[in-house]
Amino acid sequence: MASLIHKANAAIARSMVGKYFRLDGSGHLKERKGSFFFTELRAGLATFFAMAYIISVNASIVSDSGGTCVCPGLESDPVCNNDPQYDLCVLEVKRDLVTATAAISALTSFCMGLFANLPIAVAPGMGLNAYFAYTVVGFHGSGMVPYGVALTAVFVEGFVFVFLTLIGLRQWLARAIPASIKLATGVGIGLYLTIIGLAYSAGIGLVTGAKDTPLELAGCIPSLQDENGVCPGGVKMRNPTMWIGIFCGGILTVMLMLYRVKGAIIIGILLVSIISWPRDTSVSYFPRTESGNSAFDFFKQVVTFHPISKILAVQEWNVSEYGGQFGLAFITFLYVDILDTTGTLYSMARFCGVIDERTQDFENSSIAYSVDALGISIGSLMGVPPVTAFIESGAGISEGGKTGLTAMFTGLCFFISIFFAPIFASIPPWATGCTLVIVGSLMATSAKDINWRYMGDSIPAFLTIAVMPFTYSIAYGLLAGLCSYILINMLVFIMEKVSVGKIVPPNKDEKEHWTWRIPGGIRPPWMQRLASGKRDFWRADHETDGVVEPQSPDSSVHNDSHEKPGFVTEADKQFSKQL
Repeated sequence: MASLIHKANAAIARSMVGKYFRLDGSGHLKERKGSFFFTELRAGLATFFAMAYIISVNASIVSDSGGTCVCPGLESDPVCNNDPQYDLCVLEVKRDLVTATAAISALTSFCMGLFANLPIAVAPGMGLNAYFAYTVVGFHGSGMVPYGVALTAVFVEGFVFVFLTLIGLRQWLARAIPASIKLATGVGIGLYLTIIGLAYSAGIGLVTGAKDTPLELAGCIPSLQDENGVCPGGVKMRNPTMWIGIFCGGILTVMLMLYRVKGAIIIGILLVSIISWPRDTSVSYFPRTESGNSAFDFFKQVVTFHPISKILAVQEWNVSEYGGQFGLAFITFLYVDILDTTGTLYSMARFCGVIDERTQDFENSSIAYSVDALGISIGSLMGVPPVTAFIESGAGISEGGKTGLTAMFTGLCFFISIFFAPIFASIPPWATGCTLVIVGSLMATSAKDINWRYMGDSIPAFLTIAVMPFTYSIAYGLLAGLCSYILINMLVFIMEKVSVGKIVPPNKDEKEHWTWRIPGGIRPPWMQRLASGKRDFWRADHETDGVVEPQSPDSSVHNDSHEKPGFVTEADKQFSKQL
């Protein structure tokens, strides 16, 4: 069996498919070592299982806004908490959102893999969906603007992102971020994943928010939590689902990974899910409650398709009466999403090894950002909040995913889940929680490369790492890191200039080099090809795209890699011969 898989991998690598996706053995100058077709398939499944929770969680969160349902707003029940007709309408919206979430995730993930050749899946973003539902639209429509107006803001945001991508601003922002903060972003995202994996909503329920302390040890059955969501002392660490998640989804997965068992992450997630599906057990995902019965009734349908009926293309274009609120929602979506996507895409690209250390760009970055931007606008037509690159893609990358085939297989899984939504929406959070913790630990390894010697680099990097998990936001972590970096290093610069070079930190020579004049320029590759007179400027040269040109020994360009200046790789030599 192993030999058949090996032969199939080799045959696919030599084909046009293998060359396009740069599989190991394809002969491409920038083939991605260790990338094989069946490994990519397994990695795509791992990514899907790690983020399948978004199908049900996004639908639950966004449906709390009420969607297009109209609440009468009676004095006795202003937000329709006890209106049966309104509840039925919200239930229909929720089912629409299950289909819409799976559909937009399938489309954007598949396109990210096909066109950008990156193993990064895309789906409606956690955090952004909560801001959309509870702040912009508000619970049952009690927020700043109606559902249709909020979707209009999301639609416009997507096309603004397309423009920023075409002129190269989004790519330049990612490249211009100081090296230590970029490395810290990966670590912070790893800790962010860990918090998600340890909490209740998408994890094993080991920690919970508290009143007297920001976080507190949990591990109790959710029904025993007090009004603040805190577990009483006598019932902590007694939730059987948590222990199933720890031992079957965590320890078992780690042991399988230690012994290099292929599909370790998938095995752990599937095992916990199968254990949790039977009813009348202490670890059942379908308890004998109203919500448990509803979830089980949905699960029993197995194969079903629910067409989008209430939230398809419901944008409200007359926003004149919501001018200020619409502008606030639009600006917030814009800056949170641009920082969130920039941080996630760059960190995942570094995690899978496709960063060019010379230019600090990753392969097909313009295409990746464009897919994300167009996905935002298309998703708004389906009624969902902004989509973004998912940090759970790290599960597939850690499983061996290195090319766009991983994201394409994840997209296909989401497409299948449109028809098998009852199955995939029933993967318990405690089945994926420990997987996210494991992926977080793998991403934290880049902390060793941060410049801890100079405080002007290390303090902003540490703030980036700390703020991301504690504020539950990648964007806020990046903001904390960038603002502190600018403030600290600007003050050092001013004091040095005012004192004519006399007041300088003793170890300033240990500071990382930074310049906005990054090799490769600000303009995106397509614009550079156009300026050079290339007629088909929209088409990259697939033979040399992403190949680092040889540097001369006297090059003054700063090189962040550990190689000597003028180091020429084997790929460089082959490239020179072709020229």
